[in-house]
Amino acid sequence: MTFEASGEHYDRFMGRYLPELAVALADTAGVHQGQRALDVGCGPGGLTRELVSRLGAENVTALDPSESFSAACRERNPGVDVRLGVAEEMPFADNSFDVALASLSVPFMSDPVQGVREMARVARSVSVCVWDYNGGMEMLRVFWGAAREIDPEVPDERTQVGGSPDDLGRIFAEAGLGEIEEGVLEVGAGYSGFDDWWEPFGYGIGPAGSYFVSLDEELQSALREECRRRLGDPQGPFRGDARAWVATGTG
Repeated sequence: MTFEASGEHYDRFMGRYLPELAVALADTAGVHQGQRALDVGCGPGGLTRELVSRLGAENVTALDPSESFSAACRERNPGVDVRLGVAEEMPFADNSFDVALASLSVPFMSDPVQGVREMARVARSVSVCVWDYNGGMEMLRVFWGAAREIDPEVPDERTQVGGSPDDLGRIFAEAGLGEIEEGVLEVGAGYSGFDDWWEPFGYGIGPAGSYFVSLDEELQSALREECRRRLGDPQGPFRGDARAWVATGTG
């Protein structure tokens, strides 16, 4: 599995959901002028951009373990302090920030509890969102449902950490956070047609992309047609719906 992809490829794959998701997460976190914020697992900078629009670049710091994503975030958000690093061991002093946010990155931490614990160490409040991998994220639901049709033993993303109800609350509690609140974010993204939806899987990003590029051409073709069928064979623009679990807490 890789996240060493270009920012442009991520934008076409999962990043197209970030304009709506970033606003929803920042609203839930109560991000407002005068705060200092940390974006943990910033990727190419979708959430970072929203934080900059609210706080100014000088009040935003971003962190990601991917060199390509960190570089893209830095280029897209001039003035932001973008660091290369992991959530589980962050190079910041205690209470350096008012709020630390993580959008879709918790499932990919090597130790999510330690990652959230570190977020609480460096910030006064923590807000995290993760896709509902058990059916609430249409793009992934369609892809993995089609994959199981051609390969019943395929491991999908339903077991991803944080992707089920109460997962984030449990992680927050184990990390020692208090005042924990959980909720749901409903967002979506537009596609110009089926090919616009399908092509980004070929970039090899994340579990779905990595699985797709591991298949031979015959199975890739079969998976493509099964996805098309499950989407209702769209002939024009359509919208993909997505649901994310969200949790907030304090250190």
